[in-house]
Amino acid sequence: MKTILVPAGGGPKDDAVFDTALALARLFSAHLDFYHVRLGTGEAAIYTPHAASGAGAGLRSAQAGLKAKLDTRAAAAYSHVQEFCRHHAIAVVDGPRGSDDVSASWREEVGGSVQLMQKRARYSDLVVMGRHTTPNGLPPDLVELLLLGCGRPVVIAPRSPPKTLTGTVAICWKESAEAGRAVSAAMPILRHAARVVVFGAREGGSPATGADDLARYLTAHGIRAETRDVDVHRASTSKALLSAVQDCGADLVVMGAYGHSRLREVVFGGCTQSFIQEADNAALFMLH
Repeated sequence: MKTILVPAGGGPKDDAVFDTALALARLFSAHLDFYHVRLGTGEAAIYTPHAASGAGAGLRSAQAGLKAKLDTRAAAAYSHVQEFCRHHAIAVVDGPRGSDDVSASWREEVGGSVQLMQKRARYSDLVVMGRHTTPNGLPPDLVELLLLGCGRPVVIAPRSPPKTLTGTVAICWKESAEAGRAVSAAMPILRHAARVVVFGAREGGSPATGADDLARYLTAHGIRAETRDVDVHRASTSKALLSAVQDCGADLVVMGAYGHSRLREVVFGGCTQSFIQEADNAALFMLH
């Protein structure tokens, strides 16, 4: 993993996102590609409450105020990146340079947020970003849209800057293509983990599906892993796995994203949505 895309929003989430990205970059002497999309007022107004209300002079005033907020956010994002790099003595360069040190670059583009971020992500090894918490002009489901459309692993930062990402790494396993792709993509990180725990769901007294098989696969790659069966007989799979992961003190959770359709997960619930919304004490490594 040599190039990490780090969307910089210019808000309070930047600290946790930047620290999470740096923790990963230090494992691989990677390049941090800090990236900000400067939104047009039209797109931002869609996702900003009351921004498009009014008419005539009132509407023009609202648009001017929104543009000022977007300009302020872009300036704050650039300032956050510069200060972060100064504080951690990270060289700011034009692009990846293949050195043994972590490096960083800054890029800002104007346009549609989803399309630009998806395109940029495809030229990165992974993306590190934060959860949507407050209106910021971006789509509230941007994380989900990137997961479904960029073709790269997305690491969702925890609520607070992490002390480590490789103390305990949990794998939420099921026999699915999405889970298999996620584990394969996470192998470089798993090799750095002090402890790896594979969680497999067990329903109605049946054995957990594939957890022991995955542990044997990891052993063949020099990664020792514990296995834990999670009984989901009395609770939903997502709630049971969330509780188990929290109990083991995981720093990072590896899992496939959207094994069911996204619409089904939104309507009926599912592991992807539950972990994005509720598992905010650990970083999430997800791949669709």
